[in-house]
Amino acid sequence: MSRLASTRRDLLRGAGALGVAATVPSVSAAEEEWTIEETPTDGDLHDVVYTDEGAYAVGQGGLIIERTDTDEGWRKVTDGGASGDGRDLYGADVTDDGERLWFAGASGVIGEYDPATGSIEDRGEPQDNTENFRDVAATGEAGEANVYVADEAGAVNYSFGNGRSGTWNAASVGQGDSLNAIDFHGERSGHVVNGNGSAFETDDGTTYRRIGVEDTTNPFYGIDSDGPEDLWVTAGGGTVYRYNGAWRRYDLGDPTLRDVAIEDAQGYAVGESGRVFEYSADEWRENTTETGQNLRAVARGTPEVAVGASSTAIVKPIDNVLNAPLTGV
Repeated sequence: MSRLASTRRDLLRGAGALGVAATVPSVSAAEEEWTIEETPTDGDLHDVVYTDEGAYAVGQGGLIIERTDTDEGWRKVTDGGASGDGRDLYGADVTDDGERLWFAGASGVIGEYDPATGSIEDRGEPQDNTENFRDVAATGEAGEANVYVADEAGAVNYSFGNGRSGTWNAASVGQGDSLNAIDFHGERSGHVVNGNGSAFETDDGTTYRRIGVEDTTNPFYGIDSDGPEDLWVTAGGGTVYRYNGAWRRYDLGDPTLRDVAIEDAQGYAVGESGRVFEYSADEWRENTTETGQNLRAVARGTPEVAVGASSTAIVKPIDNVLNAPLTGV
């Protein structure tokens, strides 16, 4: 779901297998590493990303909030979304230059926010589509972005014209299952996953090919696409999948894991009951947090940020140490 703070555009190409190798770790934890920050809302937060201006989260009732570098902490940008009617926002992404925040959500809402000017453009209901949009990916530069929006009817709605009216088309993916997360590593190359345990790839932004995963019953929720053979997916049942030409499964316990963000072989997966797992050197370690709320998104940056239910936002300073490693195959 969420985009990393720094660029991770990798245009390598490749093909892979559908088999899955599993790693089953045990979990150890230490003192709290992630701390709670107060936010100006009582509602749920569904996604978080970094722009050049800092971290932004989106959520219930059309809320957009930003994390400031002042004593003000988190500040409300708007609680009306793109059109002012308060439809829930489920996904967010940022253009490659870090200058535009794109968001999408309930009943066809899509918007483009300029942090530098504070302006919001309504790009919603493309081709009169009022499905719930679960996630959004944006590539290219501000004002010239390619925009991809995944909906609950199993379609990727895409615009190669910065979301302007008349530039939208749609591609059916899979067999109509809800597309829960989408992420792109190139201007027209990326991945999307659905609620029926399937992952799909595209190299043109218009056609999609299933690449797995076989023999799974877990719905997929979160995604981080860093290259054709560099994909991470989170799922139910405490499962993380990695695709690097072949599929590998990591079993981290039993919580549903909602999002993942990995960069330079380091990062996080987050999920139910405030659970955070940290990945480094091909090992997973559980972090401890000050919250038991369900976490729904994580973004890499300074600091690391995760958000979730009941207005929850937690942060981890970049210099916090790792916990003792998980052991596994």
